[in-house]
Amino acid sequence: MFVRNCWYVAAWDIEVPQEGLFHRTLLNEPVLLYRDTQGRVVALENRCCHRSAPLHIGRKEGDCVRCMYHGLKFDPTGACVEIPGQEQIPPKTCIKRYPVVERNRLVWIWMGDPARANPDDIVDYFWHDSPEWRMKPGYIHYQASYKLIIDNLLDFTHLAWVHPTTLGTDSAADLKPKIERDTTGNGTLTISRWYLNDEMPNLHKGVAKFEGKVDRWQVYQWSPPALLRMDAGSAPAGTGAPDGYRVPEAVQFRHTSIQTPETETTSHYWFCQARNFDLDDEAMTEKIFQGVVVAFEEDRTMIEAQQKILNLVPERPMVPIAADAGLNQARWLLDRLAKAESAEGQA
Repeated sequence: MFVRNCWYVAAWDIEVPQEGLFHRTLLNEPVLLYRDTQGRVVALENRCCHRSAPLHIGRKEGDCVRCMYHGLKFDPTGACVEIPGQEQIPPKTCIKRYPVVERNRLVWIWMGDPARANPDDIVDYFWHDSPEWRMKPGYIHYQASYKLIIDNLLDFTHLAWVHPTTLGTDSAADLKPKIERDTTGNGTLTISRWYLNDEMPNLHKGVAKFEGKVDRWQVYQWSPPALLRMDAGSAPAGTGAPDGYRVPEAVQFRHTSIQTPETETTSHYWFCQARNFDLDDEAMTEKIFQGVVVAFEEDRTMIEAQQKILNLVPERPMVPIAADAGLNQARWLLDRLAKAESAEGQA
């Protein structure tokens, strides 16, 4: 069961073209995305109400979309405004419309009760479009549940084993994170890890302008349903980073990892790694992007293999260990939202 009364990501802004139609399956629902004549994103059910033909193989006409099976035409609200050969349009001739908001270069969609969609609840990813930061947007399709990806992101000990040449150092397996939970609203987890007088990971070495031991940090803020923001970086050891002072040569990043379920066992994944230095260096932007892609492919290999095993033996329990503290907290927050929605539905 998916939590529906929350904001999910449907696409990067660049994925929805000004002309033409775009589609995705989100939470087991076929969704059509397109832009109206003012450039605003429209999100409709990707299914004609007549004979269930997919509308993405239809035709955009001004602000409307026409089904190319029998010609029914729908406006941005989902209402049918034309049936060829028929003057009367029955009231039930309509399709579902989803609330949608474009913010921080992301297209956010509300899959639940439209009356509860409040744009003020959308999590801020300011570094996506701030002039003080630079990034390249990325997307991965996963043959795995979004919950397994969340587990992976909130488990830091795997860095030493899955990413020994990219994100991890030997210390990653032993360091205990500080985990803080806030149950306000949908809830938030803040997970902090500091590596003092440690080695720099290879992804940081590739762009740093200094050498030697570092004080480095990973501060995650995770919110349901699957929204992760990270402040990460490396500073020369002993220069005050743990106390909040970051010297100019410190390597600083803001990271985005967002998942939206496609089905129970497949997922969409949007990511980026933003930086606040060398903003005009396009080669560095690409270098950082490709480094993150390599690391995420290491994750995907493991997580998709994990999903295959779970598909074969779903009844076999997973035994918890101490490293699961963060992901267990996230699962608790998700379960809390799911139970609340279920109780509301029954009422």
